[in-house]
Amino acid sequence: MRFKSPRFLSVIVLLAAALPYLAFCQTESRDARPVFNHAALCAKDLKKTTAFYTTVLDLQKISNPFNDTLHTWLKIGPGIALHIIKADCPPMHYDISLHLCFSVPSLDAFIHRLDGLNVKYVNWTGQPKIVTLRADGVHQIYFQDPDGFWIEVNDAK
Repeated sequence: MRFKSPRFLSVIVLLAAALPYLAFCQTESRDARPVFNHAALCAKDLKKTTAFYTTVLDLQKISNPFNDTLHTWLKIGPGIALHIIKADCPPMHYDISLHLCFSVPSLDAFIHRLDGLNVKYVNWTGQPKIVTLRADGVHQIYFQDPDGFWIEVNDAK
């Protein structure tokens, strides 16, 4: 097929010249976005707080890049870690709206686990042993770690 229109040919040449630039822009914007890496929490007693997260939430320890006794790293998702730092944490009252959230396949089974470990849980308004039903149908509960940080566990799919 032959195109005799110079205008058509100039559009083709312009597009061909612009394609590498457009591909570069798409790659740059995609690669430049931040990716969540870890959350960090302060712990007065690193062993106690680590035991809480590994026992209650069944989180797996991962390699500690500092290779010391002041940090614990736990896997909380694909490529995402919870970094627990031993320090003289300032006494604080944490609001329930500031929390970490984990989803489980069965909230009832998880509540049974909490009951077996004597971990107290509440609903969003602070009522003990009550499950919150969100408007989207997700069931959720809240509890605190040894340093007072709030944790939500829900059955979101």
